[in-house]
Amino acid sequence: MGRRRSEAVTLGDVAKLAGVSIATASKAINNRGEVAAGTRARVVRAAAELSFQPNVLAQGLVAGRTRAIGLLTDELDGRFAIPILLGAENALSNQEMSVLLCDTRGDAIRRNHYIRTLLARQVDGFIVVGDSNDVRPSLMADIPVPAVYVYCRSTNPDDLSLVSDDEGGARLAIEHLIALRRRHIAHITGPHLYRAARARAATALAVLEEHGLSLAGGRPLHGEWSQHWGRQAARLLVTTAPEVDAIFCGNDQIASGVAQSLTDLGRRVPDDVAIIGYDNWEIFAADCKPPLTTIDLNLQQLGTSAVTHLFAALEGVPATGVVRQPCRLVVRESTA
Repeated sequence: MGRRRSEAVTLGDVAKLAGVSIATASKAINNRGEVAAGTRARVVRAAAELSFQPNVLAQGLVAGRTRAIGLLTDELDGRFAIPILLGAENALSNQEMSVLLCDTRGDAIRRNHYIRTLLARQVDGFIVVGDSNDVRPSLMADIPVPAVYVYCRSTNPDDLSLVSDDEGGARLAIEHLIALRRRHIAHITGPHLYRAARARAATALAVLEEHGLSLAGGRPLHGEWSQHWGRQAARLLVTTAPEVDAIFCGNDQIASGVAQSLTDLGRRVPDDVAIIGYDNWEIFAADCKPPLTTIDLNLQQLGTSAVTHLFAALEGVPATGVVRQPCRLVVRESTA
């Protein structure tokens, strides 16, 4: 007759069946080196026969760890947070770690509440996910455990921040257009207050200058991160710079709006004007007419890297400063 739930198999049961002490059984189960190979094999067979499941929480407490990570995000339902969370969760589950996810919704009071709650649960560390690749306040003074910042930059240079390489992504975009022999390249992007928008625009200008070219229209066009702005900016651009033969857009939403307006204005994409977006957001990039060439941020890899760095910090080898995650070019029909 099988055991009832209340009669869970204990380490003592395993030790008794294997004919060893509880201490020896514990060392064998935890793969400690001071147990003979034959004894270890006997304990492992006994554990398998009894379907023994080690108490992971108890093991963690003995080691001073709870094997849980607190994850704070301001944008749980947003474009950037979900892929990062998936990458982090996959990496944590591979290490049999759990994640306690808290959506602060950009509210400082809510954020402080979650920090206190997670610390009360004795999480081993924090992963802080941003929503704009921009600067955010450091938590170093508020938490006694390691933290890694992802898709944002901490204000404290002693923290580790993992960000998408906006400068590298913009360079990929402009050099791709130049390789296609486009010489009148414009840039339509989001609000100037976003660091990412400023960084990409500055890089676009620098790369064009390296090739002896200037920006079509004379300056980057800053507006909303929206299709509406893309449509409006494209009409303005065709009027003021009719020679334009390529447009680098700050995100895929803008690029989708640009493609719509160019088609309405009788400009063929990519024959007359090539378009490249940013983010590789499938709902816009793949469904655009024609499908968008774009820059992928490798967000899942960013989440995976955050876990790797956090584990290193937990082992006493923390990193500091800003680490830039390379982007990749995804070529589709809008520049083909």
